[in-house]
Amino acid sequence: MTQRKIALITGGSRGLGRDMAINIAKKGLDVVITYHTNQTAANEVVSEIKKAGSNGFALQLDTSNVASFDSFFSELKSGLKTEINREHLDFLINNAGTGLASLIKETTEANFDAMLNIHMKGVYFLSQKALPLLNDDGGIINISSGLTRFSFPGMSVYASMKGAIEVFTRYLAKELGERGIKANVVAPGAIATDFAGGSNRNEEKVRLISSITTLGRVGVTEDIGSIVAFLCTEDARWINGQRIEASGGMLL
Repeated sequence: MTQRKIALITGGSRGLGRDMAINIAKKGLDVVITYHTNQTAANEVVSEIKKAGSNGFALQLDTSNVASFDSFFSELKSGLKTEINREHLDFLINNAGTGLASLIKETTEANFDAMLNIHMKGVYFLSQKALPLLNDDGGIINISSGLTRFSFPGMSVYASMKGAIEVFTRYLAKELGERGIKANVVAPGAIATDFAGGSNRNEEKVRLISSITTLGRVGVTEDIGSIVAFLCTEDARWINGQRIEASGGMLL
């Protein structure tokens, strides 16, 4: 019997990560999620994963703290063995992150370092440490942003880190190709979630985004999770090293 594949999603307790986890479970994969502080929300997502007929569990992780990664992977290995009776992963989805709205002239070094640690350094080294656990022919999916293509004042640091991740993803695809591991980027446009204080739910901003998006609305979490889930299936086996923007046609 073919073994079920397993995906690890960082920041899977709410927002985009939550929807990714549920959609991936519906594709028949087992799912491990990480959460930063909200264990209750994470447990609710695990319940949804199990309702979809898949196995899953949640682990705490601060993806900006590289020093914690070794202990995290020890916990992950133990959890895979006890909860799913497996030793390896098939997919890593680097989703966890926070936002920063700050004009260049106002951005501090501390602001910059915080974004660097969670959006670039954390993703780089979490991916590196996950490589021995990833099965051949699996995949890495990094979450970027439409802000690497279009620019809004105040988003320079966040967008720059996401731009770096897009370059990193192409290098992952190049170096891991011999193992059959694909690496791709999903770049959401403006999505109405709690991210960055829920600013994309602000009535005035919703009107603005809708006016510059060809499909005439702000995105919702359900617009993204199914794309990530698709990339975790055999149907996406020939997609590699690509940036897939999901913005509803924003600023075309």
